[in-house]
Amino acid sequence: MEKQATIIDIARTLNISTSTVSRALRNTFDVKAETREAVMALAEKLNYQPNRLAISLLKRQTHTIGVIIPNLDFVLSTMVKGIDEVALEAGYTVMVCQSNESFGRELVNTKRLLDSLVDGIIVSVSSETKVFEHIKKIKDRNIPLVVFDRVNKEIVAPHVQLDNVEGGVLATEHLLEQGYQKIAILAGPQNLDISNKRMEGYLNTLKKHGLRIKKDFIIHCDFNQDYAYEATKELLTMKNRPDAIFTISDRMAIGASLAIKEKGLRMPTDIGLVGFNNEPITKLVTPNISSVEQPAFEMGKITAKLFIEMMNSKKDMNNEEIILKPKLFIRESSLRFTKKV
Repeated sequence: MEKQATIIDIARTLNISTSTVSRALRNTFDVKAETREAVMALAEKLNYQPNRLAISLLKRQTHTIGVIIPNLDFVLSTMVKGIDEVALEAGYTVMVCQSNESFGRELVNTKRLLDSLVDGIIVSVSSETKVFEHIKKIKDRNIPLVVFDRVNKEIVAPHVQLDNVEGGVLATEHLLEQGYQKIAILAGPQNLDISNKRMEGYLNTLKKHGLRIKKDFIIHCDFNQDYAYEATKELLTMKNRPDAIFTISDRMAIGASLAIKEKGLRMPTDIGLVGFNNEPITKLVTPNISSVEQPAFEMGKITAKLFIEMMNSKKDMNNEEIILKPKLFIRESSLRFTKKV
């Protein structure tokens, strides 16, 4: 393999100092024009390539964005695609770390990204994360930080999220319009803002319609198909069982659907079901599952644009907040009848 040319090679050939070569390559004012021309010509002839790592260390910029996500499910991986598309256009490389819903792994990922000298970090916290000192350390080191999807009021940073309360309202209002009166919810972990906000929309809608809130109709479980399956079986064994279920993720909706079918109930006649995220699988199962959509790819793009804006801005952007609107896609699992036009 041919040896890569260095500044030393250029300096030795032209019989000048390495510092003069370096200044000539950087086009500084204190190098004679003829010397600069000789250096540039020889550099081209030798196919000299600057040491990108050394330059990055000198400028304290690597043009790399660290991204920490709780998992690589359809929604979050789609968000990462949006981040990557915008970052690539802006000259950044994206380094993705998955916490796998583990607080411990999130700590390790944060440290490794900081050790890798990333220019900044974009994070969506794990379902286990209840303390945020590791995130605050990013801020303490004056490293740009943007939080997306799963935000928390303890993290003072620009953030991008869905209007999760409105998403809960859309799902619950639809079920009420379809004649369901005993609506249960499979909510997520209680420490996650997105879980609480989606449940808040559900509760607000029931109160608005004067319906009694039954505590045993509210079950908190992980974003997991198996947990949702077991939780739904529990709901369906009740003497006064619910006639509809709202799950705050589609993975949970799939688990609920399996339990409903196993019980011999029909959707939407016997029981209604609405999920959240509008993942492709909701259109592939029978019956198709109604679901609240969040624009995942768009959220990723907006998050990356916000990060890049912060990198190039001198103003304080810690209070910057972007909230995207959800949309309900109605399908067979909850559609008892259609509205007359």
